Amino acid sequence: MDLRAALTKGLLASDTSTEKLRVLLKTQYERWWNLYVDPIRSKWHFLRYVARYVRRPPIAQHRFTKITDGEVEFLTKDLKQKRVVTTRYLIEDFVDALAEHVPDHYRHAMRRFGLLAHRTQHMTSATLFLLLGQKKRPRPQRLSWRNSVRKHFGVDPLADIRGQSMHWVRRIKPLAL
Repeated sequence: MDLRAALTKGLLASDTSTEKLRVLLKTQYERWWNLYVDPIRSKWHFLRYVARYVRRPPIAQHRFTKITDGEVEFLTKDLKQKRVVTTRYLIEDFVDALAEHVPDHYRHAMRRFGLLAHRTQHMTSATLFLLLGQKKRPRPQRLSWRNSVRKHFGVDPLADIRGQSMHWVRRIKPLAL
Protein backbone atom coordinates (compact mmCIF):
# COMPACT_ATOMS: atom_id res chain seq x y z
CA MET A 1 0.00 0.00 0.00
CA ASP A 2 1.38 3.43 -0.88
CA LEU A 3 0.55 6.86 0.55
CA ARG A 4 -2.09 7.53 -2.12
CA ALA A 5 -3.96 4.38 -1.05
CA ALA A 6 -3.64 5.40 2.59
CA LEU A 7 -5.10 8.82 1.69
CA THR A 8 -8.02 7.18 -0.11
CA LYS A 9 -8.74 4.96 2.93
CA GLY A 10 -8.59 7.98 5.23
CA LEU A 11 -5.47 6.89 7.12
CA LEU A 12 -3.55 10.14 6.53
CA ALA A 13 -4.33 13.31 8.46
CA SER A 14 -3.31 16.72 7.11
CA ASP A 15 -4.15 20.40 7.42
CA THR A 16 -4.42 20.68 3.64
CA SER A 17 -7.42 19.48 1.68
CA THR A 18 -7.57 15.92 0.38
CA GLU A 19 -7.47 17.11 -3.24
CA LYS A 20 -4.37 19.27 -2.69
CA LEU A 21 -2.67 16.38 -0.91
CA ARG A 22 -3.61 14.03 -3.77
CA VAL A 23 -2.08 16.46 -6.31
CA LEU A 24 1.06 16.81 -4.16
CA LEU A 25 1.48 13.03 -3.89
CA LYS A 26 0.91 12.63 -7.65
CA THR A 27 3.64 15.15 -8.50
CA GLN A 28 6.04 13.54 -6.01
CA TYR A 29 5.39 10.03 -7.39
CA GLU A 30 6.13 11.27 -10.94
CA ARG A 31 9.33 13.01 -9.84
CA TRP A 32 12.74 11.36 -10.31
CA TRP A 33 14.14 10.20 -6.99
CA ASN A 34 17.63 8.91 -6.32
CA LEU A 35 17.18 6.52 -3.41
CA TYR A 36 19.65 4.06 -2.01
CA VAL A 37 19.20 2.64 1.44
CA ASP A 38 22.31 0.81 2.53
CA PRO A 39 21.55 -2.06 4.90
CA ILE A 40 22.68 -1.24 8.43
CA ARG A 41 25.38 -3.72 9.37
CA SER A 42 25.63 -2.66 12.99
CA LYS A 43 24.88 0.27 15.28
CA TRP A 44 28.57 1.21 15.21
CA HIS A 45 28.55 1.32 11.39
CA PHE A 46 25.40 3.46 11.38
CA LEU A 47 26.77 5.92 13.96
CA ARG A 48 30.02 6.33 12.01
CA TYR A 49 28.01 6.92 8.82
CA VAL A 50 25.79 9.58 10.42
CA ALA A 51 28.68 11.25 12.26
CA ARG A 52 30.41 11.81 8.92
CA TYR A 53 27.64 14.20 7.91
CA VAL A 54 27.29 15.88 11.29
CA ARG A 55 30.90 16.88 11.86
CA ARG A 56 32.25 17.46 8.35
CA PRO A 57 31.77 20.41 6.00
CA PRO A 58 29.31 20.09 3.08
CA ILE A 59 32.14 20.09 0.50
CA ALA A 60 35.35 18.13 1.01
CA GLN A 61 38.54 20.13 0.49
CA HIS A 62 39.85 17.77 -2.20
CA ARG A 63 36.86 18.68 -4.42
CA PHE A 64 37.97 22.32 -4.80
CA THR A 65 39.86 22.79 -8.07
CA LYS A 66 40.26 26.57 -8.22
CA ILE A 67 39.64 29.46 -5.84
CA THR A 68 40.26 33.02 -7.01
CA ASP A 69 39.23 36.45 -5.73
CA GLY A 70 36.01 36.35 -7.75
CA GLU A 71 35.18 32.68 -8.33
CA VAL A 72 35.12 29.25 -6.71
CA GLU A 73 35.35 26.07 -8.79
CA PHE A 74 34.77 22.57 -7.41
CA LEU A 75 33.77 19.08 -8.49
CA THR A 76 30.23 17.75 -7.98
CA LYS A 77 28.42 14.55 -8.91
CA ASP A 78 25.74 14.97 -11.57
CA LEU A 79 23.32 12.14 -10.79
CA LYS A 80 21.37 12.48 -14.04
CA GLN A 81 24.45 12.38 -16.27
CA LYS A 82 26.16 9.90 -13.90
CA ARG A 83 29.52 11.64 -13.97
CA VAL A 84 31.59 14.21 -12.09
CA VAL A 85 31.21 17.78 -13.37
CA THR A 86 32.88 21.09 -12.53
CA THR A 87 30.65 23.66 -10.82
CA ARG A 88 31.51 27.37 -10.73
CA TYR A 89 30.11 30.01 -8.39
CA LEU A 90 30.86 33.66 -7.85
CA ILE A 91 32.21 34.20 -4.34
CA GLU A 92 28.98 35.89 -3.15
CA ASP A 93 26.78 33.11 -4.58
CA PHE A 94 29.02 30.42 -3.13
CA VAL A 95 28.81 31.95 0.37
CA ASP A 96 25.01 32.17 0.02
CA ALA A 97 24.78 28.51 -1.05
CA LEU A 98 27.16 27.41 1.70
CA ALA A 99 25.28 29.40 4.35
CA GLU A 100 22.20 27.22 3.78
CA HIS A 101 24.15 24.29 5.26
CA VAL A 102 25.05 26.14 8.46
CA PRO A 103 22.43 25.46 11.13
CA ASP A 104 20.95 28.37 13.05
CA HIS A 105 22.16 29.10 16.58
CA TYR A 106 21.07 26.32 18.98
CA ARG A 107 19.98 24.09 16.09
CA HIS A 108 21.23 20.58 15.48
CA ALA A 109 23.08 19.83 12.27
CA MET A 110 20.81 16.95 11.25
CA ARG A 111 17.23 17.85 10.43
CA ARG A 112 14.13 15.92 9.47
CA PHE A 113 11.60 16.97 6.86
CA GLY A 114 8.26 15.79 5.50
CA LEU A 115 6.69 12.71 7.02
CA LEU A 116 9.49 12.27 9.55
CA ALA A 117 9.51 15.90 10.75
CA HIS A 118 9.17 16.14 14.52
CA ARG A 119 5.88 18.05 14.34
CA THR A 120 4.23 15.41 12.12
CA GLN A 121 5.99 12.25 13.26
CA HIS A 122 3.50 11.46 16.01
CA MET A 123 0.69 11.57 13.42
CA THR A 124 2.41 9.64 10.65
CA SER A 125 4.54 7.03 12.44
CA ALA A 126 1.58 4.73 13.14
CA THR A 127 0.51 4.95 9.48
CA LEU A 128 4.03 4.25 8.23
CA PHE A 129 4.34 1.18 10.44
CA LEU A 130 0.93 0.01 9.20
CA LEU A 131 1.95 0.52 5.56
CA LEU A 132 5.22 -1.33 6.13
CA GLY A 133 3.43 -4.15 7.95
CA GLN A 134 5.64 -3.77 11.00
CA LYS A 135 4.99 -3.39 14.71
CA LYS A 136 6.57 -0.53 16.61
CA ARG A 137 9.03 -1.97 19.10
CA PRO A 138 8.73 -0.76 22.70
CA ARG A 139 11.48 1.48 23.97
CA PRO A 140 14.06 -0.62 25.84
CA GLN A 141 14.23 -0.21 29.58
CA ARG A 142 17.03 2.07 30.70
CA LEU A 143 20.07 0.43 32.27
CA SER A 144 21.07 1.44 35.77
CA TRP A 145 24.41 3.19 36.25
CA ARG A 146 25.99 0.02 37.59
CA ASN A 147 24.70 -2.23 34.79
CA SER A 148 25.68 0.33 32.13
CA VAL A 149 29.30 0.42 33.35
CA ARG A 150 29.29 -3.37 33.65
CA LYS A 151 27.96 -3.80 30.06
CA HIS A 152 30.22 -1.29 28.30
CA PHE A 153 33.45 -1.64 30.29
CA GLY A 154 33.20 -5.17 31.66
CA VAL A 155 33.90 -3.98 35.20
CA ASP A 156 31.53 -3.90 38.15
CA PRO A 157 32.06 -0.47 39.76
CA LEU A 158 30.53 -1.63 43.05
CA ALA A 159 32.70 -4.73 43.50
CA ASP A 160 35.59 -4.61 45.95
CA ILE A 161 39.02 -6.18 45.39
CA ARG A 162 37.70 -9.58 46.53
CA GLY A 163 34.80 -9.42 44.05
CA GLN A 164 32.15 -8.94 46.73
CA SER A 165 29.40 -6.40 46.19
CA MET A 166 29.75 -3.15 48.16
CA HIS A 167 26.75 -1.59 49.90
CA TRP A 168 26.12 1.92 51.24
CA VAL A 169 26.50 2.05 55.01
CA ARG A 170 26.98 5.68 56.01
CA ARG A 171 28.85 8.87 55.26
CA ILE A 172 31.79 9.69 57.55
CA LYS A 173 32.24 13.32 58.44
CA PRO A 174 35.65 14.68 57.33
CA LEU A 175 38.17 15.32 60.08
CA ALA A 176 38.85 18.96 60.94
CA LEU A 177 42.50 19.97 60.60
